[in-house]
Amino acid sequence: MTRLIDIVKGCGRPMVIPLMGFPGIQLNGSSLKQNTFNWGTQFSTIFALQRRFHPDGIFFFMDLSVEASALGLPVRFPLDESPSVEQHLVSTASDLSKFTNDILSDGRVAVFVETMRLMSRYVDTLKGGYVIGPFSLAGLLMGASDAALASVEDEVLLHAVLRFCSGVISRYARALQRAGADMIAILEPSACLLSPRLFRAFPQRYLQEIIETLDCVSILHVCGQTTNLIEPMLETGAQALSLDSMVNLPEIVKRMPEDVVLMGNLDSVRVMCQQSPNQVYASAQELITAMQGHPNFILSSACDLPAETPLENIHAMIDAAHGHAPGHTMPADLEHDEIATMLEAD
Repeated sequence: MTRLIDIVKGCGRPMVIPLMGFPGIQLNGSSLKQNTFNWGTQFSTIFALQRRFHPDGIFFFMDLSVEASALGLPVRFPLDESPSVEQHLVSTASDLSKFTNDILSDGRVAVFVETMRLMSRYVDTLKGGYVIGPFSLAGLLMGASDAALASVEDEVLLHAVLRFCSGVISRYARALQRAGADMIAILEPSACLLSPRLFRAFPQRYLQEIIETLDCVSILHVCGQTTNLIEPMLETGAQALSLDSMVNLPEIVKRMPEDVVLMGNLDSVRVMCQQSPNQVYASAQELITAMQGHPNFILSSACDLPAETPLENIHAMIDAAHGHAPGHTMPADLEHDEIATMLEAD
């Protein structure tokens, strides 16, 4: 299995992989909803982003509702906002018997798997997909506060839900891997609610199970202030940790094994959305300079970039990592006919 650390060390400069997908709707005039329901639209958006920015890796759209909606949870799908689960259906272990769907037969799951297959065929860089983490999926099934409360008051129930979630996620992750994913990022935002002890007691073992089933690069992303969770996160066996902007990367990297990659962590809103291109360039350079001497580093955004992120700011981030002056990266025209020909061929 290819290790991410070997790719990073072999690059010869800081690698840069913005967590982008949503900003691509600026390139083809699509909506967020269209991209999460239509593989042709999502692939054309990802292909346009790759053509425009030439990052060292690219992920498809981040959507934390995919597995939940495939199981049958009621989900709201706004036109230009992220989907959200509207009702939590699990309060006892017996409630899990309601979910008999094979998630790989779900239409939206198929959208993401097919998008990955097309990325594997036509995108010439590291291709990544996302799956939700087991504790965060448990939070969608039970309610986030109830899942957190169960870690103290009903361990048996929480373990039953986590075992179920681990199986669902592993099945989806392996399907993405078969479709050609080089990287799978496991998104576990709800885990920031846990102490190190509770992280080890609950999501850690199930994250480890998911990671052990994969033959591609595994990345663990937890939102929020996770400085106190670094060691439990490392114990999952993930090849990389993707951390939020409130975490001090130059300090955290001192606690990291040299063969585990640290990804991050330009603020997705305050820096990438609200600063000027020159300010973004300076912020990126400042982080790159602070991480010099640590070859296990990939410049990235703290989380998924909002749809309204100025495209010039993404250029500035890429330029900083590539060692170019600001504005060096030139926009590439979106080849609509070329994309249409690809999709027709498939």
